Amino acid sequence: MDFGLTAEQKLVVDTVRDFVERELYPHEEAVEQSGRVPPELGESIKRKVIELGFYAPNLPVEMGGGGLDHLTFTLLERELGRASMALTVFWGRPSGILMGCNAEQRERYLHPAARGERLDALAMTEPGAGSDVRGMQCSARRDGDDWIVNGTKHFISHADVADFVIVFVATGEEDTQRGPKKLITCFLVDRGTPGFDIRPGYDSVSHRGYHNCVLAFDDCRLPSAQILGEPHGGFELANEWLYGTRLTVAAMCVGRARRAFDLALGYAAERSQFGQPIGRFQGVSFKLADMVTEIDAADWMTLAAAWRLDQGLAANREIASAKLYASEMLARVTDEALQIHGGMGLMDDLPLARFWRDARVERIWDGTSEIQRHIIGRELLRPLGA
Repeated sequence: MDFGLTAEQKLVVDTVRDFVERELYPHEEAVEQSGRVPPELGESIKRKVIELGFYAPNLPVEMGGGGLDHLTFTLLERELGRASMALTVFWGRPSGILMGCNAEQRERYLHPAARGERLDALAMTEPGAGSDVRGMQCSARRDGDDWIVNGTKHFISHADVADFVIVFVATGEEDTQRGPKKLITCFLVDRGTPGFDIRPGYDSVSHRGYHNCVLAFDDCRLPSAQILGEPHGGFELANEWLYGTRLTVAAMCVGRARRAFDLALGYAAERSQFGQPIGRFQGVSFKLADMVTEIDAADWMTLAAAWRLDQGLAANREIASAKLYASEMLARVTDEALQIHGGMGLMDDLPLARFWRDARVERIWDGTSEIQRHIIGRELLRPLGA
């Protein structure tokens, strides 16, 4: 692994960092206070990213995207992690699972998503089924060439601003050595489809303005043409295209931790107590030392996992390790950054309390820390037959 960045990668990092600081930071406080992003602001961000030539950077060039490799895209996500997720959602990164679209679906969904004309959201989680995808209750039954969908999804990120949703539902059952398991099918569902309703979700302490939604299906009729991939092939489709989302979480955690650390470092050098900067006290300097060491470790774990993907190497364990460590690192770093600031760290005048709250969800979504540990343990034991 080459530890240096190419000229292109440095350009990506510098360009995204400049955009985030110039175009997104100024709006964060207003979003935090109002709990929403005005539609005109979201459209403005999207338009500027398109003009910059950085929209849909994760999709191949032949599909209208930026064609970034996994490592460079991870560097981009790391820089976006510095800003409010409510704002960065408009820096469109369509779900990679759309690469599974057939020719007709590409014209209706993939290409418009790459051009910024349509925004997608991904729906798996249900009230009774989170990481247990096979335990979902939302189901579809066949009716001629159509499918009738009934059930509920929740915690569906940014569905309120999405034009269509990529939905996974149970469409049958199969017998396995471990007993019956549900067959899963993936559907592309347009906003406004009869029987499909997008409702406000729950108020969350993390990522204000970046809303979760409830999706309700009531005898929603979908033609077979809306199936992404093959009938009953949703589980395999998800395994092929969605594992990288955990890497995105890790990268964004690193970016946010760097921003919190920069604030703490600057404050430790400027704030004086007992006639000297507080950074000279061992109690503070040791915190800074531990913080930057953990950030660097999470950064390299994340970039190493992305590099493995680019080399065509197995990376499931490495991605799980990066997501686990980076998300838990972010919790520790934001807490220590707040502690270094003392009482001011809890005030709305600084973004540290927001970083602290936002950090909590990172250990839950895209697979909890417990799920990541399960994946890591399984990957270690399987080759030994255990």
